[in-house]
Amino acid sequence: MAEIRVILTDIEGTTSSIDFVHSTLFPYARKRLPAFVETHADTPEVQHWLHEAAKEAGIIEASRQEIIDLLVSWIDQDRKSTALKALQGMIWQEGYENKEYLSHVYPEVAARMRAWRAAGLRIYIYSSGSVHAQKLLFGYSESGDLTPLLAGYFDTQTGPKREVESYQRIAEAIGESPEHILFLSDITAELDAARAAGMRTTWLVRPPQALPASAEHPPVADFDAISV
Repeated sequence: MAEIRVILTDIEGTTSSIDFVHSTLFPYARKRLPAFVETHADTPEVQHWLHEAAKEAGIIEASRQEIIDLLVSWIDQDRKSTALKALQGMIWQEGYENKEYLSHVYPEVAARMRAWRAAGLRIYIYSSGSVHAQKLLFGYSESGDLTPLLAGYFDTQTGPKREVESYQRIAEAIGESPEHILFLSDITAELDAARAAGMRTTWLVRPPQALPASAEHPPVADFDAISV
């Protein structure tokens, strides 16, 4: 079996609780998004992502309030929109910097990531959240700043997480043959796509879910049970 040289990991349900994202980050962004857009709409970066959101929705001309209403509805739907994720990341940065919350990571994740780095493995993140949001989550975690352990980040600008081509692009971007990459996720459709691209896979089945007796992807309850 090929040697594992790279760990590529999802975030929600894998390194971090889905509940933190849905109960803390989403409500924070939803509450502050209208005022954020009103006060930052003239900045080039925010203008760009508001334009991208309108284009994604097929809107040729809309008022600022209509765009705000659109984005709030997308938060409620947990829409995997690159434009929305980018804007959420900017809002979350203010919350992190103001110490209104720290991001959740499962208890064993930081120690296991440090052990992998000490063993010479490179660790990358692939999440539907923007690269900016990923850096914030690992930079302001309950386990401290974990960003020095990470070699890079990928989001939906690389491609959808359930498409084989996305994983092929990641392997090419990091300059590693897919068989040397281990992808970790709690979503089997993502694991299927990664495996079809030639990567090794491991399925995170966090408690209170029970580990299945058998599965197409090796199931584990936590990072300590991952074999590399």
